[in-house]
Amino acid sequence: MVLGLALLALACVLALTRGAAPIPATTAVAFALDRLPWVSLHPDAPATWQRIIVDVRLPRLTAAVLVGAALSGSGAAYQGVFRNPLADPFLLGIASGAALGASLAIVSPLPLDSYGFGWVPACAFAGSLIVVVLVTVLARSGGTTDGVSLILAGVALSAVCSAISSFILLTGGQKAQPIFAFIFGGLNTATWTRAALTLPYVVGGSLVLFVTARSLDVLQLDEEQAEHLGLHVARTKVIVLAAASLMAAAAVAVAGIIGFVGLMVPHAVRLAWGGGFRRLLLLSLIYGGTFLVLVDTFARTVIQPEEVPLGIITAFIGGPAFLLLMRRRRRWGL
Repeated sequence: MVLGLALLALACVLALTRGAAPIPATTAVAFALDRLPWVSLHPDAPATWQRIIVDVRLPRLTAAVLVGAALSGSGAAYQGVFRNPLADPFLLGIASGAALGASLAIVSPLPLDSYGFGWVPACAFAGSLIVVVLVTVLARSGGTTDGVSLILAGVALSAVCSAISSFILLTGGQKAQPIFAFIFGGLNTATWTRAALTLPYVVGGSLVLFVTARSLDVLQLDEEQAEHLGLHVARTKVIVLAAASLMAAAAVAVAGIIGFVGLMVPHAVRLAWGGGFRRLLLLSLIYGGTFLVLVDTFARTVIQPEEVPLGIITAFIGGPAFLLLMRRRRRWGL
């Protein structure tokens, strides 16, 4: 955890200093710390630097940490519930379901607050829950959930949800333009308001997952054995899936569809420090935030002044990682 927090701090400093206007690390950190209560540093620097740090880079950095933590934490929870290390919000179609729900809210006559909150996260949450239920039902056979069927059902539902979202984008006119952000993923519209409103979703969902961590450890046994040990399997699954879906939906409402974060980070943590869910969930939150901060910094600096959508970069990284994980699954016949 100490290593993860140190890497997160270094990634945050890098994100604050890199960009079209390079800013010294000491000045950037001073501006960031000056925002804290009871801290008054007043660094001697141009006012434009202060506006860049406080109004642009710092809220984007905060959103990146929250979104990365939400995606990796929910991915670890899904892997525990389904007992499948290949499960994550993107591959199971949950992110696409949340994006579809958000797209429907955007083009609907419902009142919206800057296309980021209001009805958008509620509809995103509803879309993610519907996909979770459908994936579980389609993959369940003979009282158990088959891992291959789970992934296939998720990919199929993801394709359907993405197709509907694309159709809404094509036929929705100017009102549907914000859907672009959900399809390709990005943090270029992150603000303090969105970051602040995302925080309760991520913190609340994480606390629920921490409370159920021991139950997730027991759930790694056969469901019948878990019942014999006194675990209420159905209730545990509902609680964990609801909390994880809420976190994933909040991440989609802020940053759109960003794939493979919930797959790569928990798996790397599991390989390095073991599979106990109390440790796994905590470290996944820390390293997920660190990973997305680094990816976002690269996305906005690699081809300045343009930005590369985050979903493209995570797909480049996560695609090969997914294939390697599939290769390890000998029972798939690969």
